[in-house]
Amino acid sequence: MMIWDPFHHKKLLSMHTGHTANIFSVKFLPHSGDRILITGAADAKVHVHDVNSRETLHVFSEHTNRVKRIATAPMWPNTFWSAGEDGLIRQYDLRESSTHSDVLIDLTEYCGQLVEAKCVSVSPQDNNCLAVGASGPFVRLYDIRMIHSHRKNLQQTQSGIHTFCSRQKPIPEGAAQYYVAGHLPIKLPDYNNRLRVLVATYVTFSPDGTELLVNMGGEQVYLFDLTFKQRPCTFLLPKSHHNSGDVQNGKTSTNGLYLYSNGFRVNDTKTLVGSSPELPPHLEKVKQKANDAFAHQQWSQAIELYSQAVKRAPRSAMLYGNRAAAYMKRKWDGDHYDALRDCLQALALNPAHLKAHFRLARCLFELRYVSEALECLEEFKIKFPEQAQSSACDALDRDIRVALFSKTENLDDKKGNVRLRSGVRKDSLSEDELLLRERSLDYKHRYCGHCNTTTDIKEASFMGSNAQYIVSGSDDGSFFIWEKDTRALIRVLQGDESIVNCLQPHPSYCFLATSGIDPVVRLWSPRPESEGPDRRVVQDMESACQANQRRMNADPLEVMLLNMGYRITGLSGGGPGTGSGGSDDEDTAEGQVQCRPS
Repeated sequence: MMIWDPFHHKKLLSMHTGHTANIFSVKFLPHSGDRILITGAADAKVHVHDVNSRETLHVFSEHTNRVKRIATAPMWPNTFWSAGEDGLIRQYDLRESSTHSDVLIDLTEYCGQLVEAKCVSVSPQDNNCLAVGASGPFVRLYDIRMIHSHRKNLQQTQSGIHTFCSRQKPIPEGAAQYYVAGHLPIKLPDYNNRLRVLVATYVTFSPDGTELLVNMGGEQVYLFDLTFKQRPCTFLLPKSHHNSGDVQNGKTSTNGLYLYSNGFRVNDTKTLVGSSPELPPHLEKVKQKANDAFAHQQWSQAIELYSQAVKRAPRSAMLYGNRAAAYMKRKWDGDHYDALRDCLQALALNPAHLKAHFRLARCLFELRYVSEALECLEEFKIKFPEQAQSSACDALDRDIRVALFSKTENLDDKKGNVRLRSGVRKDSLSEDELLLRERSLDYKHRYCGHCNTTTDIKEASFMGSNAQYIVSGSDDGSFFIWEKDTRALIRVLQGDESIVNCLQPHPSYCFLATSGIDPVVRLWSPRPESEGPDRRVVQDMESACQANQRRMNADPLEVMLLNMGYRITGLSGGGPGTGSGGSDDEDTAEGQVQCRPS
């Protein structure tokens, strides 16, 4: 382990930690004068060191698998937490024991023995608020105070219970809240079939504690607003037609679901006709630039421009509808769900928005809510009879009915195949886990462009004096910087020859430290304008983003070859308008319903 002075580029300390495998996480204990350092490693141990005397003070050997992350709390100088791949979140109090820790959260009680905890973080404002990332798409938020109080009551009222973690009801009602990107649960089986793993590789709170940032391995970076409870659009399904376990495990059964009961139905245009307010001239110019980018198949640029306009005109249904069209054209992971959200917002502002209604049906189909898509399309035909015979409408209708027929055949095959039925592994999720997943909340923003499929320690952080930027590492050796509120990608820099895993901004100075596979830690700070161009700046950001999207969907063997330095056509680069720029059926020249922007 080494400690450096970033201002003078000088190594201050080098000491052996006693670990026998890779060290994944290092944290200073708060209020220790930068003297006490905690490390967690692949040898399943947690060590506490005194850097002044260069000795290891405590060794904790209670995890049974790799320790991936250590977390500390600003106001708790003697307490810290660890997340291990044995599925446990352990809490340590150096005042009570130097060799023993308590199990705060046992994920195996909820998700089975195969679940792995990957990351943990404590809110800087409320030190009783703890976030956990683990296997799967769900991120968990816990109230430490409620858990402690609940278990003390259990110990007092039940005889024979002397352990910190009660096996009967370890987490009380109301002490946990789950978060998830609404499209991920139903996509999970498809990802599993392609050996694409969804796992939260890093979680962190904003400085004010109101937002939670998650780097979702196998997918994108997500920002959750902890002050606003927004249910995922795809979770607005009535229980009478859904089994909660099926919903959360990505095996959603949509037969018999009625749109008017799940929030997808819009008001009758005969009784409520809305219209978007006219845009001021300066926003009209932004919209026209976005339309031009759309016409040239520059989908990401169009999305960015529409987003700028939406921020200034949040009640313009036309802007939401246009951005939905751009998302549907780009087709990156999660784009159809963002398009679905935009369509619903457009219809909420203007129920007579024809294109938004048709795009809603298309989004439902692409997200594999086939029965809902058919019902939405049938409603579209009733509300807009002049479009019922259009080629685009007919094409979508055929696609939906073929998918429904195929789904019915698959169900019949499974019913007749006794071996298949008996060979299915029983679900290991507890009833409490299913309920918590069903109550999950949706994300606020999504940040795209990077790739996170190769390592499970890739970080994402807030950056800037007001946490106005988001930064994340990537498998292509770059790190990406987005503007938080607009989600616009503003800079891509080459930080490593292979992979950028770790990046942490300095808490008070304009410094960013990054590291990856290279045996170096790089420090980044703004350059004077008088200096020449930086050779580490990636000029063609769009091509880098498109290559990363293809990389995320590549065959695992191809990804392995890429990480070994081989170049594979289509995965090592790209250009605007390539890869994801194909036209949809609804955009044929003879179709009356167009997916082009308004």
